[in-house]
Amino acid sequence: MHTTPRILLLGGTTEASHMARALAARGADAVFSYAGRTGAPAAQPLPTRIGGFGGVAGLADYLRAQAITHVIDATHPFAVQMSRNAAAACAEAGVALLALERPAWTPGPGDDWQSLPDREAAVAALPAAPARVFLAIGRQGAAAFAARPEHAYLLRLVDPPATLPPLPGAEIVLARGPFTLAQDLALLREHRIGLIVAKNAGGEGARAKLDAARMLGLRVLMIERPEAPTRAVAARVETVMDWLTAHSARLGV
Repeated sequence: MHTTPRILLLGGTTEASHMARALAARGADAVFSYAGRTGAPAAQPLPTRIGGFGGVAGLADYLRAQAITHVIDATHPFAVQMSRNAAAACAEAGVALLALERPAWTPGPGDDWQSLPDREAAVAALPAAPARVFLAIGRQGAAAFAARPEHAYLLRLVDPPATLPPLPGAEIVLARGPFTLAQDLALLREHRIGLIVAKNAGGEGARAKLDAARMLGLRVLMIERPEAPTRAVAARVETVMDWLTAHSARLGV
């Protein structure tokens, strides 16, 4: 029986990197897992694996084979299938699960947001007149906007895309966040952006574009999060560390 807690950290977010540093600082026996959607993921201070697990059954097998006792789901709020798989696999394997989930953004004074349930609704909500649109949604969702080719689109990606999105004349900027307010103000001004389409990812790492939009008086089409599985949720790294301590007599040494 594995007596020392062994942790699987499902990552890919700024919060996951903060969590990895906290685990490493405590000397925890932990593995950091990337889904593999970024070609050059940020280095982590923990042993790292890249790639999927093969659904619920594959993840449950991994948890058993690696004697995992705790899973921290710090994936992106829109990576809901991974979160569903994690909840089901942990239940099947009898492994404790906690999600580290950043709170969603909420509009404040001066914000001009339209809340939308999904990408398709965002496509339908685009204005009739041609506009310069910052698609702050990543490359995977960009293809849906090919239905509205009258607009000029800007995408900001971490990696060069293997194939260009089917958006005529789209501009692509390669950069890795988090971004400052000054950087996002400069981006929006340089590309003469008139409208932003964003996912409600929450957190501080990607918020600057929303603050910049408010300062420039830009409208934001905000795609809300898909429904996550039922599980325990923490908003802070410190809360997760307290949870780990409460669940075990000793953390890895």
